[in-house]
Amino acid sequence: MTTTEYPDTDVLHDRLLIGGDWVTGSSATTHEHIYPANGRPNATITLAGPDEVDQAVRSAREAQREWVALPVGRRRDIMVDLADAVHDHVDQLGRLSVHDFAVPMRTAPGHAMLAEGFIRYYAGHVDKAHGQVSEVSGKHDLNIIDREPYGVVGIIAPWNGPMVVVGLNVAPALAAGNAVILKPSELSPFSALRFGEICLEAGLPPGLVNVLPAGPDGGQSLVSHRGIGKIHFTGGGATARKVIVAAAANLTPVATELGGKSANIIFADADLDQAAILSAWQGPLGQSGQSCACGSRILVQEDVFDEFLQRFLTVISAAKIGDPFDPDVMVGPVVSEPAMNRILGVIDDAVESRHGTLTTGGARIGGDLGDGYYIEPTVFTDVDARSPLATEEIFGPVVSVTRFRDEDDAIAIANDTEYGLNTYVQTMNLPRAHRVARALQSGSVWINRNSDISPQGPYGGYKKSGNGRSGGIEGLHEFQQIKNTRIGL
Repeated sequence: MTTTEYPDTDVLHDRLLIGGDWVTGSSATTHEHIYPANGRPNATITLAGPDEVDQAVRSAREAQREWVALPVGRRRDIMVDLADAVHDHVDQLGRLSVHDFAVPMRTAPGHAMLAEGFIRYYAGHVDKAHGQVSEVSGKHDLNIIDREPYGVVGIIAPWNGPMVVVGLNVAPALAAGNAVILKPSELSPFSALRFGEICLEAGLPPGLVNVLPAGPDGGQSLVSHRGIGKIHFTGGGATARKVIVAAAANLTPVATELGGKSANIIFADADLDQAAILSAWQGPLGQSGQSCACGSRILVQEDVFDEFLQRFLTVISAAKIGDPFDPDVMVGPVVSEPAMNRILGVIDDAVESRHGTLTTGGARIGGDLGDGYYIEPTVFTDVDARSPLATEEIFGPVVSVTRFRDEDDAIAIANDTEYGLNTYVQTMNLPRAHRVARALQSGSVWINRNSDISPQGPYGGYKKSGNGRSGGIEGLHEFQQIKNTRIGL
């Protein structure tokens, strides 16, 4: 199948969106985008460099002044219109997400639906934002505490979920009164660029949302620009350190949502059929394990270890792997050839070093899928707790299944990590669910369910999984700064 046979190739934008205009020239290089399912080029992407970042910041400043000058009711209505427009384009944005990083069409529209839900939720906050009035000790002054926008914020999206970041970060940034420069990865620019176009169609001021695909150099220019009021970065820890260092030159605040090495705890009293399905989907199957929410460390109480493992492997073996545009396909490829080679290297090293027992998978898939970057869903058992397999984020379809004795043992193993983004608990014992949730060092705990981010719930990490929150009023506050005004009476 050639790329021209795929749907929506006519809207695989290869340009930058700055100030409401499409920009084709660039001070940076270009990037040949490869479709991961067949290893063939999709488009040659224009990447932003310092000149384009500077142009976008100037455009965003002007648009932000226009945005905050509008009556709050008008801003609310425009954001509702934007949510409606995203709703009308959910299927197209889903297909573009498939083009972006080959997430299966079975789940890809859910990314755009999530964005719609967050935009609609935060639209409701636009005309309800309020500060405080506080007494001042020993005075009769009026003490006013307000929340105000930063102005222009830079939002850096990871390749594995640009539309998710639109919901989690772009929506509250706009609701708070900011303009946005959205930098999608050069590996997945298409859905973000189409979203920027939809913003214009929905009536947002030109320049309020600029979309600049960029590589490391463009990202460096964005985070170090003096006109940026705040950066929100979603991605890996190594890149986050570089972002924080670059932003520090201007003392620009940075919020982060980083990686995870999430534990999934299966107690003996769990519904094992449900636990097997949840563990497979939240582990090696969903997005081929390429998710910060991946439950890659499956901890099973020893009483039911063998029974659970059998059911878990049965679920994995039944999952259809193939063309992401096939609606029956559950598992697609990994994002790129370098990513595939890195993941296969982790698997080979674990086998050679005897860090665990390879129970299923472990190889690249050939045959009709041989031109794509497909890896078999891979399960290790008897994993060395100190090995890279157990401690490092793999970001691929690789999980470990480990025994634990009792509740205390499970908590100790789950917390024995530098990360703290998500933890999953499978149990039918309500008091245990509460006890364990309180003891876990994790920003989110999901009991008897998968990770299902909602607009009402703050999402973010402990420890090296980040320092910000997305969702809820906490997510809105990430994009507001506090002003204290005191009036002598």
